[in-house]
Amino acid sequence: MKYKKIKPHNELESFIDFYWELKGNEFKSQRERVFPDGCTGIVMNIGNKCLTDNGLLSMEFGKTYVVGAMTSFKDSVIDTDTHLMGVCLKPGTFTNFYASQNELTNDTVEFEKSQSFNLDKTFENSFNYFNQFFSSRLKNKNYQLQSIINDIHSTKGQLCIYELSKRNFTTIRQLERNFKKLIGLSPKKYSNIIRFRNALGLIKGSKQNRSLLDIAFECGYYDHSHLTNAIKQYTGLLPSDL
Repeated sequence: MKYKKIKPHNELESFIDFYWELKGNEFKSQRERVFPDGCTGIVMNIGNKCLTDNGLLSMEFGKTYVVGAMTSFKDSVIDTDTHLMGVCLKPGTFTNFYASQNELTNDTVEFEKSQSFNLDKTFENSFNYFNQFFSSRLKNKNYQLQSIINDIHSTKGQLCIYELSKRNFTTIRQLERNFKKLIGLSPKKYSNIIRFRNALGLIKGSKQNRSLLDIAFECGYYDHSHLTNAIKQYTGLLPSDL
């Protein structure tokens, strides 16, 4: 499997995390597992049918799909002729490009034709085309949740919701409403995902054979069992299998 990421044009960096391309291995098919990151994605299939969402959806050639924020892992089957192009939007920026975000949490939904990528232009020069496509659709250059998202990331998901609302001069109820509308997750669920991603990075990148208990305490978990349960929820794996 070949996978690469490309940064968007400068004017889009506040709203788009990266573009990506995935091609199957020419010799064998394999199963690819994606973990939650709190982001919404846009995917176009320019290869043969691709089975995703743990076998519940088959993405068709030439069609564009929106992938809602996830609260658990998703498996896809990457065949030898799989070829996907995608965009990872920053959390809460879907409505900067599209009219509204319906209840997309954990779902992959086919876009109507007027919202979809152009197949010929995607084949011709995909990443330049994506820059042009999103630049032309950028309706609002205000990133509504930016300061709140920054606070969650800078504290690695360990800031309580009360303190988060206080720092950003809003109420908990308004914070909940905005997150549900713009991301599809509550601020607590989003924070838990960021905390998990931090723990995941420490587990996979640890070169000092740190104990799971040490990592659990550093990431704000009660003990190693609490961390293990979070890892299983988001990845379907035990920490030792990562």
